[in-house]
Amino acid sequence: MSEIKVNSIKGVGASAAAITVNNTDGTCTANITNNLSNRNLIINGAMNVAQRGTSSTSGGYQTVDRFGAYYTGGAMTQSQGSLTSGSPFEKGFTKYLRLTNTTANTGTDGSRSIIHKLEAQDIANSGWNYKSSSSYLTFSFWVRSSVSQQFYIVVKTLDGTQQMYPFSIGTLSADTWTKVTHSIAGNSNLTFDSNNENGLQFYIYAFLGTDNTSSGVSLNGWSAWASSGRIPDMTNTWAATTDATFDMTGVQLEVGSVATDFEHRSFGQELALCQRYYYKYPTGAIEMGLNRSGGRRTANAHFPITMRENPTVTITTQFDDGGATIVPNTINTNGCAFLQSTSNASNDAPSVNVFDANAEL
Repeated sequence: MSEIKVNSIKGVGASAAAITVNNTDGTCTANITNNLSNRNLIINGAMNVAQRGTSSTSGGYQTVDRFGAYYTGGAMTQSQGSLTSGSPFEKGFTKYLRLTNTTANTGTDGSRSIIHKLEAQDIANSGWNYKSSSSYLTFSFWVRSSVSQQFYIVVKTLDGTQQMYPFSIGTLSADTWTKVTHSIAGNSNLTFDSNNENGLQFYIYAFLGTDNTSSGVSLNGWSAWASSGRIPDMTNTWAATTDATFDMTGVQLEVGSVATDFEHRSFGQELALCQRYYYKYPTGAIEMGLNRSGGRRTANAHFPITMRENPTVTITTQFDDGGATIVPNTINTNGCAFLQSTSNASNDAPSVNVFDANAEL
């Protein structure tokens, strides 16, 4: 029987091997760029789902699901935008998250950022040997800025002694979509508990003031979290420009040292993943029946997906039938009950029309 013995297989002119062979046990590692399912640890990386709305001048989770947008000083608008052309569009992306610097601010305590948080158990059970410096996560995304300058990202762990990993995404050309890829090695100081709490988060900075930066920050390596020195001192050209924009889409985090093609999921799949953290009940009356002693009416609502933890439930629209306010009562990860706060003898049935359930990290 004939056999071919090789260490690796590399394309002509390629800088890296397509297949690397382990000479001890005969196994191989392949750099594959076609879609493989269930490898993207980021939820809603294509920015398609926006249950709360498509534009807001408030900070936090307000538009695109699972991506919080935050600012300090001045004013900022976050919004979901649409793509009809350009490099990301050609790769299948039709939505993006935008930060608009509506009121310029370059204060020392100023900031403009996008934050994405992941459950600790999703990292602990991902297959990444996070204690090993030879095992990697790879972070990739498309980014565009209306202003040319250098931008930074900080990766932060939350369990054990908090650690941080800052890196530069490079200097972007104005109004040009750029694909960014960065591999992050493990480290013996990292800890991820196998639970549903916040374990890893990405801070993507359009601007960060000098209260939280330092000229002594080292890039591309892990160190203890230092809030006052997260990234190197940052150029403030973007922050000083009124109505400057910063756009992001196609965000992927995967185990391995190579960025594969983005894992496109259907809208239904992505929505279900998002609803583990936030669920907005669409407009439609949940009629309340007279099931309690004392004349107080009650109703039950079931969430479409088991939520990460018992959520905070907020009723935004209700028909209270004569002033007997409806309040959330029993709440768990699968649903909640609504109850009139006082009895009401009216024959008309009160109803809950719109509510949301929030279990964000």
